[in-house]
Amino acid sequence: MSAQTLLTSLFQYKAWADEGLFSGLNALSANIPADERRVAILILNHAHIVDRIFASNLQRREHAYTRTGADEAPAFEELYNAVRETDRWYVDYVAELSAEDLTESIAFKFSDGGYGRMSRQEMLGHVIAHGGYHRGEVGQIITQLTGSSPPDTFTGYLHTIEPVRREPAWG
Repeated sequence: MSAQTLLTSLFQYKAWADEGLFSGLNALSANIPADERRVAILILNHAHIVDRIFASNLQRREHAYTRTGADEAPAFEELYNAVRETDRWYVDYVAELSAEDLTESIAFKFSDGGYGRMSRQEMLGHVIAHGGYHRGEVGQIITQLTGSSPPDTFTGYLHTIEPVRREPAWG
């Protein structure tokens, strides 16, 4: 399996997990206290801002972000749609990269003004890991309030899209 194939699968998984978490949070909105809902949306917004910053970095474009968070939570539906659009962008972007593109090192500026340099595959790996970390935070909020949260594992995604993977390999 190539790095591109793996990254494509990971970004498809990220889109699936984001969709599940937003759908789950939306379905529970009437049962989640306003403070916890606000915190969950702020966490998801932070993850989205970082996704957008790295999308700019990957394209060698400057971004307008001076921080990775917001004081006020955006409207849920607005954030949900923006995350879906960004997830689609990453899936499409990764699908077009060559092995050479993935290893190319790119200089960029962090939101705090500091400089950084990473390969495209390192940046893409960061976006995957960072998003998973923050989905876990929101999942924990949901679990504390309801006893469970939407599924969010790579194996769960793979078995959902390819149920044959759950069949025994021995016979």
